[in-house]
Amino acid sequence: MKAFSSLIIALVLFAVNSFGQYYPDYEWQRKSAKSLKMNQELVDSAVSIAMQYENSVDRDLRLAVIQAFAREPNFEILGQTKERGGPAGLIIKNGYIVAEWGDIDRVDMTFSVAKSYLSTVAGLALDKKLIHDLDDKVYRYVWDGTFDGSHNQKISWDHLLTQSSDWSGQQFGLYDWADRPSREGSIDDWRARDLQEPGTHYKYNDVRVNVLAYSLLQVWRKSLPQVLKEKIMDPIGASTTWRWLGYHNSYVNVDGVQIQSVSGGGHFGGGIFINTLDHARFGLLFLRNGKWKDQQLISEDWVERVQKSSEAKPDYGYLWWNNSQETWEGVSKEVYYATGFGGNYIIIDEENDLLVVTRWIDNSKIDDVMSLVQEAIK
Repeated sequence: MKAFSSLIIALVLFAVNSFGQYYPDYEWQRKSAKSLKMNQELVDSAVSIAMQYENSVDRDLRLAVIQAFAREPNFEILGQTKERGGPAGLIIKNGYIVAEWGDIDRVDMTFSVAKSYLSTVAGLALDKKLIHDLDDKVYRYVWDGTFDGSHNQKISWDHLLTQSSDWSGQQFGLYDWADRPSREGSIDDWRARDLQEPGTHYKYNDVRVNVLAYSLLQVWRKSLPQVLKEKIMDPIGASTTWRWLGYHNSYVNVDGVQIQSVSGGGHFGGGIFINTLDHARFGLLFLRNGKWKDQQLISEDWVERVQKSSEAKPDYGYLWWNNSQETWEGVSKEVYYATGFGGNYIIIDEENDLLVVTRWIDNSKIDDVMSLVQEAIK
């Protein structure tokens, strides 16, 4: 009898967890932190820090990008930029908004948070069997010379997704070696550097991420923003205001149609322009293991994959970061997140059914915010 009662309880809990989760419709419901058994004072303290400590990057993001990357050889902004707003964000518990600050409807650049959206398009391609295996060599899918040569032919989808490919070449006028080159040496030194075996060496590099975007365009054979809109953003109820842009010279011929190959960040301009609420919907999809209401939009397997550490960098997976190395002190090791230049974050804490989105926060304060929010749940 006791065993039967335990089974009933387990089934009830499963049903609540599976079918009782809240998803926002057009309007996102709000609840007080207290009603969800959170410490209101700690939540308020977290919000106060996020509002008080604004990132130091210039609000004119064209100037901010130039200031950040002007030392790169022949640096040029090739895509659109936009003046940013002030700090903004959301704290979401059990799917409900419990705290918000700033202008959460404002569309802003999001820089490398775009990489996690790009990762999602790769996951969709894997789910759809357009990519058969992430260990497949990309040259078997992209035959136009992008992966020619003994080195580049070794590169797999896994290597591109973990930023460990060391792809060598030029795309849309941008050379891989000119993206965040070492402080020492000259252009000749950078060009003639020793190439690392794919999969063994992590290097943050937007040119190579753009190669991934270009390769996925060849696989999907239609624009990646269209894929993201149809497969993810429309089903989760995102607004019509977000945009995903490439460069003025990144249009390519796909089946006789000129399509813009998008960028995985704002390093050279472009990338995803989006508001805070739409970011939160995207984050909630991952918090819910790829499910939105009664639809499995992206496989649970993919959601698990993006959280795993790569061999080349233990706190980095498939274009998502994780806290496995406890870089954020006082924050759970299970947390994973998307992040971009200027203090942009989508932070997912599955253990606590918690989602935090912040815009334009001082990066040194993000762990303070997260530790306070997690402590508020305890």
